[in-house]
Amino acid sequence: MARASQEYTVEPKPESTVPPDISTKKHNTLPRFNHNGHKVTKGIHPDGESGRMGIHPWHFVRICFRSTSRVSKFVNFLWPFVPAAIALHFARPDLHLWIFILNYIAMVPAANLIGFAGQELARKVPKVFGIVLETTLGSVVEIVLFMILISKGNQSVPVIRAAILGSILANLLLCLGLCFLVGGIRPDREDQEFHEAISEVGTGLMLVAGMGLVVPAVFSNALNGAGQTGFEAETLKISRGTAIILLFAFGVYTFFQTKTHHSIYAEVLEADEEKDADRHKDLAKDKLTLTECIVALVIALACVSLIAVFLVEQIPFIVEEKHVSDAFVGLILVPLVEKAAEHLTAVDEAWDNQMNFALAHVLGASIQTALLNTPLVVIVGWGLKYDMDLNFEIFDSVVLILAIIVVSSFLRDGKSNYLEGTLCVLVYIIVAISAFYYPNPKEPAGNTGEGG
Repeated sequence: MARASQEYTVEPKPESTVPPDISTKKHNTLPRFNHNGHKVTKGIHPDGESGRMGIHPWHFVRICFRSTSRVSKFVNFLWPFVPAAIALHFARPDLHLWIFILNYIAMVPAANLIGFAGQELARKVPKVFGIVLETTLGSVVEIVLFMILISKGNQSVPVIRAAILGSILANLLLCLGLCFLVGGIRPDREDQEFHEAISEVGTGLMLVAGMGLVVPAVFSNALNGAGQTGFEAETLKISRGTAIILLFAFGVYTFFQTKTHHSIYAEVLEADEEKDADRHKDLAKDKLTLTECIVALVIALACVSLIAVFLVEQIPFIVEEKHVSDAFVGLILVPLVEKAAEHLTAVDEAWDNQMNFALAHVLGASIQTALLNTPLVVIVGWGLKYDMDLNFEIFDSVVLILAIIVVSSFLRDGKSNYLEGTLCVLVYIIVAISAFYYPNPKEPAGNTGEGG
């Protein structure tokens, strides 16, 4: 009995109270659950976990129709224009003006779906990569339009050149101006603040990109002004070399943002999320599954591609028969419709006091247009033997550089208000009026037949 009592009173070793290998065996790790109580799927960010798998038609339609904000939801009421625009193209191909109008309107809800699906997909990945992914998907509409336009030949080159600069102007002046205006007009705040990591890197890149874009135009116009002609081939070669360099710059920028300085951007964006008073409501909303995000993107891209083809086919009629200038079509009409979804997203973020997110979308979209989309269309034109160069009109080039300088000066102090936003929008209206009256060149530069 003494031996039994002695064995009974022996205390266990301290290490026996710790579960074995809990820090090294992954299968002992407790499952993660997000704010809605959904088990988080491996590889999915908790904010983007839907709690479902596969595709559920009713949930899919309901969530897509709800969209990201009230304005985006109202845009979805335009979806009946999509089948109507496609049907009219085949039923009455002679109604050129109506085909253009219907397809122009139909592009907005289709682009909005790309933006929403991209945002839902971006929630499922880390913050910084999500912003890059969402911005890239938002640029798909622009890439599709550029590719369809360049496939039409050299006659589309003036419209593409105007659309490149028009896209950047719409982002920097109209969209950013609306962000400043909508975010600053709320009575509960006087100014909105943003981090220098977002604003300074973005504006610095835009200055460099703007210079790169206009150098071929400066080269050509300087020689023409000196009475020298016949340098179209050299301008084309400079444009193609510039396109390759700009693509390399985009790669460096992406590596900088997602790899070497990822932690800075992630910290800034996570802090920005905490400023959103409605964040708890946004997190509580039902979300698309990964499969549903892909399905939504496929549907939206199919619609956008069809609509873009039908829209581009009517541009010659609008320019020649309705006497709307190439400058107005490219600088104003095309960018407004292709950037509608991105603009709605950015303005909604500014309203929620998430100015770093809004700036990341606005400046990111502008940088992608300058460093990715523009080089792509130049290189594709090169492959198709078309003279797609960067010999912009002097009017377009000067307006672009001035817009970048104006926006850079507003972003320098790290604050914004509704006055700065109003001024940006007013400047954009002045540019739009000037573009409306800008005449078409008799012999557009770069439209000299097939290039080498």
